[in-house]
Amino acid sequence: MIHSADHWLVDVHQVISPNCNLRPSASEISLLVIHNISLPAGEFGSGYIERLFTNCLDCDAHPSFDDLRDLQVSSHCLIDRAGVITQFVPLNKRAWHAGESEFQGRSNCNDFSIGIELEGTDDCPYTALQYQALQTLCRQILSAYPAITVDRIVGHCDIAPGRKTDPGAAFDWALFRDLLS
Repeated sequence: MIHSADHWLVDVHQVISPNCNLRPSASEISLLVIHNISLPAGEFGSGYIERLFTNCLDCDAHPSFDDLRDLQVSSHCLIDRAGVITQFVPLNKRAWHAGESEFQGRSNCNDFSIGIELEGTDDCPYTALQYQALQTLCRQILSAYPAITVDRIVGHCDIAPGRKTDPGAAFDWALFRDLLS
C-alpha cells in the first residue's frame, strides 16, 4: 500500500536518498522503468547499492567504483535478490534513475516516471522472490497512478537505447506480464 499523504510505501524498508527533487508541476506520473544494478558488477548483497543511492559509497572500496566518484543517482525502489523492497525516494518526487532518456517522443523520463531497480545483471536470472515483489509493487503503483498502464512499464534499455541494456536478456518479460495479469 502507498501512503497517499507522503507517497511512501507502507511496510517496506525506507532509506532516504538526497538524490531527488520535485517533478515539474505539469508532469503526470505515467511511466514505470525497470532497471538492474549490482555493485561490484555481478556481486550481490554487498550493501553498496544503498550507499551509492545515499552518496555514502566509499569509491576506494573497489577498483570498479572509481567511475562512480561524485555520481548522484537514485531510484524510487530497489528489490534485492531475496525480494526485499527498499524505498529511497517518495513516488511523487523525481528520482535520478533514467538519465538521458526518451519515451514516445518525450525526453527526460525522470520527470514523469517511477524507477525500480532489481539487484541483478543483464545475464543472470532474477529470482522468483524478485518477480513476486516486483509484481506486488507494480500492482500498488498501477492502482495509485492510473496513467501508468501495463504497456507503460518498460526497461531502461527502452528509454535509453544504445546507452543502457538493463534489465537485460535475463529479465523474463513474459513471466512478469503474466504475473501482472
